[in-house]
Amino acid sequence: MLKEQIKALAGKYAAEFIEVRQYLHAHPELSYQEFETSRYIQARLEEMGIPFECKATTGVIALLRGGQRSDRVIALRADMDALPIREENEVPYKSVNPGVMHACGHDVHTAVLLGAAKILHELKDQWDGTIKLIFQPGEERNPGGASLLIGEGVLENPAPQAIFGLHVHPGLPTGKLSFRSGMVMASADELYITIRGAGGHAAAPHTTADTILIASQLVVSLQQIISRNRNPFSPSVLSITSFQGGFTTNVIPSEVKLMGTFRAMDEVWRFKAHELIRRQAVQLVESMGAEIDLHIDVGYPVVYNNESLHTVAVAAAETYMGKEHIQETELRMGAEDFGYYTQRIPGCFYRLGVMNVEKGITAGVHTPTFNVDESAIEIGMGMMAWIGSMVQFSS
Repeated sequence: MLKEQIKALAGKYAAEFIEVRQYLHAHPELSYQEFETSRYIQARLEEMGIPFECKATTGVIALLRGGQRSDRVIALRADMDALPIREENEVPYKSVNPGVMHACGHDVHTAVLLGAAKILHELKDQWDGTIKLIFQPGEERNPGGASLLIGEGVLENPAPQAIFGLHVHPGLPTGKLSFRSGMVMASADELYITIRGAGGHAAAPHTTADTILIASQLVVSLQQIISRNRNPFSPSVLSITSFQGGFTTNVIPSEVKLMGTFRAMDEVWRFKAHELIRRQAVQLVESMGAEIDLHIDVGYPVVYNNESLHTVAVAAAETYMGKEHIQETELRMGAEDFGYYTQRIPGCFYRLGVMNVEKGITAGVHTPTFNVDESAIEIGMGMMAWIGSMVQFSS
């Protein structure tokens, strides 16, 4: 039976792909700079005899064809970039690149997809159709590697009927998977605001346009957009995360810079909010005698799991893992460029538990002490191979 064969091979190759993960973890590269990572992935695919091509400079796209011909095409995606964080873990595979770390688990994602590729290739006579493997760069930074790959035709020739991606979950115990139907993760847009006015002596504020005061008013005022304009049943967040201005105690500066993020779960509200932010910011700043430059860098869209595909995926997971090991993913205001794929085709983005309290593996993603229980890699690669081999879906 195919399920048992996949589980047996996942167990057989687990140690190999734990080593792959450790190599990748020790050699992290930032978004759009994943040149060595890309070459490493290509070399592993060559060893397996799996054909591939490169897109978006460092992206690697491979095709697996089952022994039983059909029009079924399923895409499996893993991201591969790291973060600008200095690792604090004291492990044999600690990052050798100062200030760069796989603190979001993309090393695990890549190892899991490579492992799934080996299993699927070895069992190709047991499944039908085509599986497209997407090793994606640049998930951590706008404009998002997913958007670049889509622009270069990754969802064409052949066109997948569905796409799956996973993400490590440091709050979910190893041995568990979690899924969610519909909205899963928020859109993410970046705010850049510069306020300019006549600076001057702090003892004579009446001769200035007090940019510090104006910026402070704006920070508070922008929160009204969320509290008074959005549907209270639609999650949304606006956070100003940087306030830069001034250099001494007795000078009102002529310029203040603000940065922040806006997140939403509704694409219509998202862009309505952009207009409200612009209008409110310009009117407030100009009414207080200053000038404003405001740029909204439109980022990743909402990650939306197709309801029908979610049902299929959960059923597959329960068959592979057992119903008691499947949970519902909580709604998250974090963002993921997997949302670009789900705008185009049915997608399912699910979570792989990597927490192990007994081993002290509990740190969250994007922290210098993030790590994973590597026994999750066997589960991840087996589950991804199972989904890729058996899911039948037509939108």
